Amino acid sequence: MLDRSRTRAGEPDAAAVRGTVARAVRAEQLGYHRFWVAEHHAVPGIASGSPPVLMAAVGAATSRIRVGSGGIMLPNHQPLVVAEQVALLEALHPGRIDLGIGRSPGFTEPVRRALRAGGADDAGFRAALDELRAYLDGSGPVTARPRLEHAVPLFLLATGAGLRLAGDLGLPAVVGGPVLDDPAALADYRGRAGDAAHLVVSADVLVGDPRLALSEAWAHASARTTGEFPPLEPPDPHRATTRRQRETVDRALANAIVGDEDTVAERLDDLVARTGADELLVFSSTHDRDAQADSDAALARLLGAGR
Repeated sequence: MLDRSRTRAGEPDAAAVRGTVARAVRAEQLGYHRFWVAEHHAVPGIASGSPPVLMAAVGAATSRIRVGSGGIMLPNHQPLVVAEQVALLEALHPGRIDLGIGRSPGFTEPVRRALRAGGADDAGFRAALDELRAYLDGSGPVTARPRLEHAVPLFLLATGAGLRLAGDLGLPAVVGGPVLDDPAALADYRGRAGDAAHLVVSADVLVGDPRLALSEAWAHASARTTGEFPPLEPPDPHRATTRRQRETVDRALANAIVGDEDTVAERLDDLVARTGADELLVFSSTHDRDAQADSDAALARLLGAGR
C-alpha cells in the first residue's frame, strides 16, 4: 500500500500525516505486506515531504509490516545522505525497510529552484544511483553509518528510460500509467533484468461506491487547469466545471479501479494478466476517511492479504 498523506479540505496538514501513521497500523493488522510513503514538496494536497521522517514514525507505530518509500526523489538529495537515512532506519527497524527511488522533479518551477535539485537527466540520475548503491553495499569511497547489517531492497520507480535502466541494473521496477499498456516495454524490462526481474505494478484501487473516486479525480482536474494540486473535497457529481476539467475527471475515473468487490477483483485479475505483475502496489484517496478504511479492509479480504 502506498499512502501519499493526502490533505483534506477543512483539516490542518498535520492531520494528513497522523492519518498516514494510523492507516499503516491498520494495514499491518489487515495483513498488507508493505506500506510505502511518498515525497512531494510544497503541494497543498500532499503533506509528505520527507519520506525518511515519516517512515521512522510508521516503523515505530508498527512491528511487522515492511516500511518503504514510493519514493525518495534522488535528484533532490545527496546520495550519501539518502544512504545514511536508510541505514539509520534499517538499524531502528531491522529487516523491515524498503527503498524506492524515483527521479521526478518538483511540482512547480519555484519548488525546483527551492530544492536546488540536480541530476534529473539520464546520465546524472544514473551516476547518482550508482553512487547511492555503492554507499549501501559498502563499496563507496566513504562508509555510510550506521553500517548496514542486512541489504535493504532497492526499487526503481520507472517509466520509459527508467524502466530500461532498472532492467540493465537488475533492479525491481515499480510501474504505472501508460506503460502498463505497452507490453513491449514490459517484455524489454524482463529481458534486460533476466532472473532479477521483479515487476511491481501500481494501481489506483478503491472498493466501494464509485462516487468516492470523484474526490481524487477533481483534484487532478484542478491541477491540470490551475497548476495547483489541492486538498481532497467531498465528492460532488454535480460540481460545475469546464469541458477540459470534465475530460480530466473522466480520464481519472476510467484509469482508477473502483467499484464493488467483484468489479475490482475482475479488473485486478485483468491487470495482472496483462502485465505479468509480480506484485501490486495499491493506492487510493478519498475525502471520507471511514470509506477509505472500509476500502482498505475490503481489498485485503479480496486479495487474501496475509495468507
